[in-house]
Amino acid sequence: MDTTTPAAAANPRLDAPALVTVNGIEVIYNHVILVLKGVSLSVPEGGVVAILGGNGAGKTTTLRAISNLLAGERGEVTKGTIEYRGEQIQNLSPADLVKRGVVQVMEGRHCFAHLTIEENLLTGAYTRKDRGEIAANLEKVYNYFPRLKTRRTSQAAYTSGGEQQMCAIGRALMSNPNMVLLDEPSMGLAPQIVEEVFEIVKDLNTKEGTTFLLAEQNTNMALKYADYGYIMESGRIVMDGTAEQLTSNEDVKEFYLGMGGGERKSFKDVKSYKRRKRWLA
Repeated sequence: MDTTTPAAAANPRLDAPALVTVNGIEVIYNHVILVLKGVSLSVPEGGVVAILGGNGAGKTTTLRAISNLLAGERGEVTKGTIEYRGEQIQNLSPADLVKRGVVQVMEGRHCFAHLTIEENLLTGAYTRKDRGEIAANLEKVYNYFPRLKTRRTSQAAYTSGGEQQMCAIGRALMSNPNMVLLDEPSMGLAPQIVEEVFEIVKDLNTKEGTTFLLAEQNTNMALKYADYGYIMESGRIVMDGTAEQLTSNEDVKEFYLGMGGGERKSFKDVKSYKRRKRWLA
């Protein structure tokens, strides 16, 4: 597997220097359970990269390894390295990573239910001191998420799932990040809202230059907006390529896009070892 972004790719963002590089990491939970088994990937600066796969593939663990949120679930990186702008970061605290420009939006949104939308957004600026810059960032978030401005005084508990997802992304943007890790942004949302969220991600990427690494089960949607993708199964990367390469790959069509054999088929209906045999052939 080639984990470098291809220089010949049509998308110029794939030629950019790597912002984050994951080099053969292994992750163990509770000193016993091996979850990631030599995962390597690269995220070019200014790009959108997707990690694809089903439940239990290792997508969330990969994001948490990068953002160093494993310790809260008794997990640790036991082998390999993680680099951000060429500096190893696996021993930094999550707060230090936020200050360096790396922030994660957790699966399930995790908004503070008793706080208003605006109060939730402002918690994302806790590492910043300049009130003028914070106010300017808040207005920028409202420009990207006008629905949040309308609901700014509403408690998060009384907003919709889509509004909470927008709030979670907006809260991450309040730290003025270089890179956002998005974990399952489409989970539990109506298709129209999913499209709206991904369009905003696209705008943030193209207009602000924000780099995104997203973990997503909705392969169709992810590959529509990503530049590059990695497919994970059982804690390993089994295939990677540009969005165009993955979308046109017959195995990806069959197992992840529901387009195999003229009859819609879920990859869950096919034994994993059969897929891996074809991936690695």
